[in-house]
Amino acid sequence: MVHGGVAAATAQLSGREIRRPTAPPATRCEDLVTVLLAACLVGGALADGWAHTNVIETIEGFFTPWHGLLYAGFAATAAWTFWLAYRRRMVAPRWWRDGWPAGYRTGALGVVAFGLAALADLTWHETLGVEVGLDASFSPSHLLLDGAALLVVSSPLRSWWARGEGGLRTVTGVAALTLAAMTPTILLSHSSALLTLAPTRPLGPTTGQLVAVLGVDAYLVTTVLLVVPYLLVHRHGAVPGTGVAVVAGVAVFALGMYEFPTVQTVAALGAICGAGLADLLLHRLDAVRGRSAALRLPVAGAVFAGLVWSGHLLGLALADQVRWTPEVVSGVVTLSAILGAVLGGLAARPLPGGPSTDGARPHRV
Repeated sequence: MVHGGVAAATAQLSGREIRRPTAPPATRCEDLVTVLLAACLVGGALADGWAHTNVIETIEGFFTPWHGLLYAGFAATAAWTFWLAYRRRMVAPRWWRDGWPAGYRTGALGVVAFGLAALADLTWHETLGVEVGLDASFSPSHLLLDGAALLVVSSPLRSWWARGEGGLRTVTGVAALTLAAMTPTILLSHSSALLTLAPTRPLGPTTGQLVAVLGVDAYLVTTVLLVVPYLLVHRHGAVPGTGVAVVAGVAVFALGMYEFPTVQTVAALGAICGAGLADLLLHRLDAVRGRSAALRLPVAGAVFAGLVWSGHLLGLALADQVRWTPEVVSGVVTLSAILGAVLGGLAARPLPGGPSTDGARPHRV
């Protein structure tokens, strides 16, 4: 009898799990509002990065106008994220558990994590002061804030993937992807190829070697920052404009912190043009070869990285002068393309019970 009672209770619990309500997905307009509010959050982070870069001597603690912009953007995005679940309480009475639209549960976890990281940041600033330079990039509270913000702003991207729709859903998905790519930029400005002037510095057999090495490293770090989000979309299908959006968004964030210096801005325009060319070429390749073509994602990663940095170096040459040797210039483009191809291979979707493939499952965009 005991075993029978346990079995009946287990069956009832299983039944409850099976009957757990499913919240309706977010509408296109709901995703659009999330993107707009998340843009305010990222804009606040840009303002704070600008302040740390340009007026750090006037910042004495946590309570600053720029932190106010950052946390106002967060508060609005957090309130909207929770409202999306609460407004579905008629379908899911336990809305805090079951009311999240597809893609937003992770964003809600990001909201909680961001709040905890904000308390840690307040404590850090008020006890240890304001960080400068690399200290700001590697502050534990800043790293936690950045990771949590990434989860929050990317909710419309996951919503787009869950629905597999085109039109406005594609626009909000790519916009959320761009915001997500911009988020870590503030902590990687020390290693950003979009800010480096290393290729314009003289390179001799003994002089300029360390500067060149740091410049090459910056290109490789930024390759990962740009190619990974690009492949996240491209593995589902080529969406024209994705590369341009990602490169332009990251460039605006990085250069905005330094008030858009002329040489780097011209070089960034070259990188954006290279991304646009990659978008067109890869969209055409998909139309000709299909989404199940061999080495599709490695080719995409290599083409995207190679064209972006070719355009960037061309922009540097037009705005100033590239003083690296031909070997280093061609080598950094080739090495970045190889890294892009490796990332494409890692992004390949494995077949169930079989070898990996870089073809994407059908996904309407």
